[in-house]
Amino acid sequence: MNVLSIQSHVAYGHVGNASAVFPMQRLGVEVWPVNTVQFSNHTGYGAWRGPVFEADMIREVVRGIGERGVLGNCDAVLSGYMGSAEIGSAILEAVAAVRAANPRALYCCDPVIGDVDRGVYVRPGIEAFLRERVVPAADILTPNQFELDLLTGLPSRTLQEAGAAIAALQARGPRVVLVTSALCADTPDDGIDLLAGAEGQVFRVRTPRLDIAVNGAGDCVAALFLVHYARGGSAAAALGAAAASVYGLLKRTAQAGSREILTVAAQDEFVNPSETFPVEAV
Repeated sequence: MNVLSIQSHVAYGHVGNASAVFPMQRLGVEVWPVNTVQFSNHTGYGAWRGPVFEADMIREVVRGIGERGVLGNCDAVLSGYMGSAEIGSAILEAVAAVRAANPRALYCCDPVIGDVDRGVYVRPGIEAFLRERVVPAADILTPNQFELDLLTGLPSRTLQEAGAAIAALQARGPRVVLVTSALCADTPDDGIDLLAGAEGQVFRVRTPRLDIAVNGAGDCVAALFLVHYARGGSAAAALGAAAASVYGLLKRTAQAGSREILTVAAQDEFVNPSETFPVEAV
């Protein structure tokens, strides 16, 4: 399996491609990473150094890959944080180029907009670009609950409301929607839910809620879900596998008291999770 992953990158820590690439490689995937930024560390520290790359640089790198004659071997495109609408356009051009060479290729987008604690933290125009251009183009969309509400304009306070919001997104393009963190009315205080909608059904996995606040987990779960779904074609199975691996990763990180997720130290969780959780149709 070959995946073109177009995301941000940090030298220290694990977010963007620094969180997504290695777990996919650990699962035996060949990853072609294209970085949209090269930062010293993630922005959650409040200070960082390094450049934001221009959209034309992304186009040039993808064009060079195409000149190797290998886009027909690309099974999926994965994208995350978009620094600008222009970068988003370059990503969609890459998706179109891959699909022209391989019509079966999947496009999985993590539509990064914000979260409950911080609100919207992307630049003006990104939210509208994701809603109007990216949602219709994606095969798989992996919003968090905050992003699900923003993209649909619908609430997701209950499981039924979340299911309706997932269906509303699917009606606009994506065949699969993964909600990477959901706290609904029936979610216990000590739990957190992951939801996946596919083929008219919604599936749920509930894991224990950990006392941890780190960056990069969403990038990792999107990558893992994409790989498992592309290989097996089952959203339920992909949900269970991705949830188990990310829970194991975060549990190891919490036990270590680490500010950064332990992507390397906990790498066995990607191939052999230490705990698994039931997947239920809801």
